[in-house]
Amino acid sequence: MEAGAKKQILDILQEDCRRSPEQIALMLGLEAEAVKAAIAEMEDERLILKYPALINPEKLGDDTVTAMIDVKVVPQRDLGFDQVAERIYRYPEVRSVFLMSGGYDLSVVIEGRTMKEVALFVAQKLAVLEHVQSTATHFVLKRYKKDGVIYDEKAEDNRLQVSP
Repeated sequence: MEAGAKKQILDILQEDCRRSPEQIALMLGLEAEAVKAAIAEMEDERLILKYPALINPEKLGDDTVTAMIDVKVVPQRDLGFDQVAERIYRYPEVRSVFLMSGGYDLSVVIEGRTMKEVALFVAQKLAVLEHVQSTATHFVLKRYKKDGVIYDEKAEDNRLQVSP
């Protein structure tokens, strides 16, 4: 299958990963078996890594604390930032790690049960790592939008206005 068709399949799966290969095939004018084979190939190549559901933790009553941590790192000779990033992303509390441009080197997203738990993670595990120069922690206070989805989108009122 050509790269353009694979990209279209990926776009559809990113929008709604519950779509079946048959639905995707119908949308793109392809054979369902070809779509199944393309998806399996992209999974084998680790182009598709996971099929996540986006959950609104506030509606669930989940009080998990999320923090974004800016980390300044001394790059290692011949390894750059990779080895430090690997040590960080191995912690189960860490949800994401990104190499950044700008005022800091790594952006780390972590989750914990309380702000104290997050602060202890930073103080006892992250800040003490060799080659970590400094950290700045930012706590998420409210989620508005993630992955293109608005959390509390108001239902649009489509009723016609009646004038007296």
